[in-house]
Amino acid sequence: MPLDAWRNLGRQIHVVSDSSAWWLGDWLIYGQTHYPNRYKQAIAETSLDYQTLRNYAWVARRFTPERRHPKLSFQHHAEVTSLPEAEQDAWLTRAEINGWSRNELRRQLRGERQLTSARPRTVHIEMKLPDQQKERWQKAAERADQELLTWMVETLDHAALSLLESDRT
Repeated sequence: MPLDAWRNLGRQIHVVSDSSAWWLGDWLIYGQTHYPNRYKQAIAETSLDYQTLRNYAWVARRFTPERRHPKLSFQHHAEVTSLPEAEQDAWLTRAEINGWSRNELRRQLRGERQLTSARPRTVHIEMKLPDQQKERWQKAAERADQELLTWMVETLDHAALSLLESDRT
């Protein structure tokens, strides 16, 4: 087989391979709305494990066909799924313009996260609470000699750290 034919075949195999992740994800999403026990059946049909199939569906659900960047791989899209939609689009556009591999996109994201994690961020949360619950929290904050918001943040952070530490053991 001549080198050019071999290269062309490799490109075609890559296109089919990358497309199959999208196809499986879309297939699972369709199955979710039409059939019970879809993952059990999908595992039997594809011989892929549950987590792999779930990842395919998760990425496909986050990127409807019109939002997918055809010049980028499924894995590029998977790298940004946890971001808000506008940020997903911005990062994928940067990756496409700059010709980034999936690994380069990952490096760029990691670098950005390190920069932003050093800066505190303001988060706005709106909560609707029954009066009794708010009063109970307010009393607990007063007993701890803290403002309610400070007490809430510290209590949530303590609970999160405790849970995460118990996961390690």
